[in-house]
Amino acid sequence: MPNSDRSRTPSRLALAIASAALMSGSLGVSAQTTTKPAPPAAVPVATPDLARALPDFSALVEQAGPAVVNIRTSEKVKAANPQVDEQMRELLRRFGIPVPPQRRTPPGATPAPAPDDDEDDDAPQRRGLGSGFVIGADGFVMTNAHVVDDADEVMVTLTDKREFKAKVVGLDRRTDVAVLKIEASNLPLLRMGDVGKLKVGEWVMAIGSPFGFDNTVTAGIVSAKARDTGDLLPLIQTDVAINPGNSGGPLLNLRGEVVGINSQIYSQSGGFMGISFAIPIDEAMRVADQLRASGRVTRGMLGVYPDDVSKEVAEAIGLGKPQGALISRITPAGPGEKAGLQLGDVITKFDGKTVEKAVDLRRLAAATKPGTKVPLQVFRRGAYKDLVATLDALPDDRTPAAPEAETPAATGAQAWGLTVSELSEAQRKELKVDGGLRIDTAEGPAARAGLKAGDVILSANNAEVKTIKQFQAALAKVEKGKSLQMLVRRGEVATYVVLKPGKG
Repeated sequence: MPNSDRSRTPSRLALAIASAALMSGSLGVSAQTTTKPAPPAAVPVATPDLARALPDFSALVEQAGPAVVNIRTSEKVKAANPQVDEQMRELLRRFGIPVPPQRRTPPGATPAPAPDDDEDDDAPQRRGLGSGFVIGADGFVMTNAHVVDDADEVMVTLTDKREFKAKVVGLDRRTDVAVLKIEASNLPLLRMGDVGKLKVGEWVMAIGSPFGFDNTVTAGIVSAKARDTGDLLPLIQTDVAINPGNSGGPLLNLRGEVVGINSQIYSQSGGFMGISFAIPIDEAMRVADQLRASGRVTRGMLGVYPDDVSKEVAEAIGLGKPQGALISRITPAGPGEKAGLQLGDVITKFDGKTVEKAVDLRRLAAATKPGTKVPLQVFRRGAYKDLVATLDALPDDRTPAAPEAETPAATGAQAWGLTVSELSEAQRKELKVDGGLRIDTAEGPAARAGLKAGDVILSANNAEVKTIKQFQAALAKVEKGKSLQMLVRRGEVATYVVLKPGKG
């Protein structure tokens, strides 16, 4: 062995002498030596297997990449009709602002129809980018609803550069899932994973087209599961880099299985900031199956507005711990009212499943087929009560909700920051009143006066109000700039409240 090595490495003899010296010292035997003991040999430290800690995604990309698609959309911008009344035209002229030409129709002539947007090839267009992946070898593609919503044209490009004009089979805004169809066959497919087996800290990978850069691969870990950031679905949180254009692309585990659809990011800048969210694939596939079958999604509705139960409320009503869904509003003649639900009830079980918070009730009801009879466990006045409700169908997300009685604009209450609704027969019995209006929202002057949703208006300017029309008549008599005085009931207590006019 070279000398240089000997000078750095203690010999076996030196180690033996040092060991004997240490042992004799421990036994109380003194030993004199003119040489210093050699330093102890370095203890090897276990190092992690880097190959296992940092996986190689290259094989996974080759396997899954061909089933991921790029999506481009275009939407014609609808130009407003540049008709301006004469008073406004004169004002524009005074300030030297160009006045758009006025289209005039000769007396007795039929007004010319507006130009057909489909025939106006020069109309400005709004373009969008997104991603998607194949869920049917015969041309079915899944993506986010917000990627293709309101698009006039959707183009799908495969990794082999083939391009197809896609048809939107159906989309669901509530879950942000959409299904497209292209005229292609024998397309590569991705396997669907089991979200229930997904673990926090597990490696995941995304493929998509951020900012239009096709087939971009990013990776990270699962940061959390079941985040309540979605409306009807709990979302998967990751730290995978997701940016505009990634929407609709797959989130895959290390087995090459899809566990989610990349859908949202948490950002204060518009770009990736370390937190992204994906729709669980099992929930997305349930939605996609309905969209493929009928083009729409059918959900159940209980007809109530639930809130979370706070710790203070749980203790006050004797519930013990904050759980369940507190009923703050009931749709008149809806399933909840027909089942006997009352304001202030706390639903603790729905069809035998425990309801921990308000969002659980909404999701359980939505996942149930309309027309189903569902047993409910309700906590009311210190005791549990069993009810049965037959669910209605939740209105389609593209169908505007029918107004209840008068619209807020027609009541004159908007100027005071109020939206109100008439009490149902069950609500009047519960409150032991002949009439009154329930406050649905309170903003501006109403909020400043301390009014809240759920308060009941009994009179306005000393006039009893039992209906929307009576309330409208009372408000019409308030002079401009004057205050509005109302008798309002909250719980078992009624008090007079003065609303001062003003903006906000």
